[in-house]
Amino acid sequence: MYYEFFGLKEPPFRITPDTEFFYAGAKRGDMLDALVYAVVNGEGLIKITGEVGAGKTMLCRMLIERLPPEVETVYLAVPTLGRDEVLHAICTDLGLRPRGLRTAALARLLQEKLIALHREHRRVVVVIDEAHAVPRETLEEIRLLSNLETGKQKLLQIVLFGQPELDAALEKRHLRQLKERITYSFDLDALEPKEVAKYLEFRLRKAGYHGPRLFDAACAALVARASMGLTRRINIIADKSLLAAYAANTHGITTQHVKAAIEDSDFYLGGRPPRIRAMAVGAAAGALGGLIVGVAVTWLVMSGGEARRHARSAEVAPASPAVPAPAGASRTPGAPPGTADGPAAATQRCA
Repeated sequence: MYYEFFGLKEPPFRITPDTEFFYAGAKRGDMLDALVYAVVNGEGLIKITGEVGAGKTMLCRMLIERLPPEVETVYLAVPTLGRDEVLHAICTDLGLRPRGLRTAALARLLQEKLIALHREHRRVVVVIDEAHAVPRETLEEIRLLSNLETGKQKLLQIVLFGQPELDAALEKRHLRQLKERITYSFDLDALEPKEVAKYLEFRLRKAGYHGPRLFDAACAALVARASMGLTRRINIIADKSLLAAYAANTHGITTQHVKAAIEDSDFYLGGRPPRIRAMAVGAAAGALGGLIVGVAVTWLVMSGGEARRHARSAEVAPASPAVPAPAGASRTPGAPPGTADGPAAATQRCA
């Protein structure tokens, strides 16, 4: 693997959210602090929306991790639960045995538990991930749960994490009562281009990298354009860029490595669809052992005029996968005079 090659202690760009790699820049740390305050001191519902891959699940896990001990947390990661299933899940997480009970009995059992916790000066927060996919009847049950209260305080705090579709759903007339109960609303924006470079550097250093900057300004700009600032895409492109450099046996990441990673990921640069390229396995694939799908490997690093000649040759090359020409082969018909056939830009795809 490339981790030892770059002196890394662990993978720096895993797409699975790891709270050790939470990036507090771009006001995300401030948003986390505001969320903690809203849960501990607020009332009503809290809503956080962001695009796919913007980092909502990471923020959700950070919120759960940062809440004080007196806050009981119920995390619901399956948004398609029905109304009774949601009640069962909450009761079960709070140590109750709701099996066989109907809706009214479930609600009464839950309310009694919440009152008992309130007497112990404990709060309960229900965190719902992927809330945009929650069925209408379940959203209505969530609204009813938000009504549980004492004479002075809500018994249950509810936090909704979802895609922008959640905002669109809340604009519908039949959900207006739920929308009115939202007291705090946050938008998780994509990273700005200048923040992408800082994010890349942060993740590498957190993983144990101590060398010079791997993603220079040009490489970081390419990552920012193709990822649109979405952290999941940034992680995918950065991981494949490192793998491409490793396969080329170079410790320096170039724009060629990044472009190969972008194209292998089917992302876009400048609004133009990427060229789909045949991927050759090579020595790095053996080390992968089939654990990574879609490995990007850079094309050969060429020097000076030779690189420009090959670039011109690639412009007129046929769309079918190119094969390195044997030694002494004549120039390609139709190619500019003095342009010799060379190895086509190659990438790899392995399963």
